[in-house]
Amino acid sequence: MTTTQESESAEPVDDGQVLAAAGLSYPIAPGYRVKVRKGPGTDYPVVRRLAEGARIEIRCQRHGERVSGPYGTSDIWDSIGPGQYISDTYVHTGSDGMVAPRCMG
Repeated sequence: MTTTQESESAEPVDDGQVLAAAGLSYPIAPGYRVKVRKGPGTDYPVVRRLAEGARIEIRCQRHGERVSGPYGTSDIWDSIGPGQYISDTYVHTGSDGMVAPRCMG
């Protein structure tokens, strides 16, 4: 039996579909249900949670709170929609740096 590991937060679960209509999608670390937050840090409220096995499209990236996850420690946060951020440490991008444009504003 496998157990699901909780990431740095939790709320309603998404159905795991790709979150944007076009572009590259990246997988969430296996075994995690990642919390989506209103901003780039764990002090921001959780707006929902991604299902285990979800794939996401990164709209843009910004620096925020430094956190550790299955893919290391980083201050990069991925915007997956308006007011929706997840730590890049839970996303398999194949890079330790930014892979999308920097978020403006």
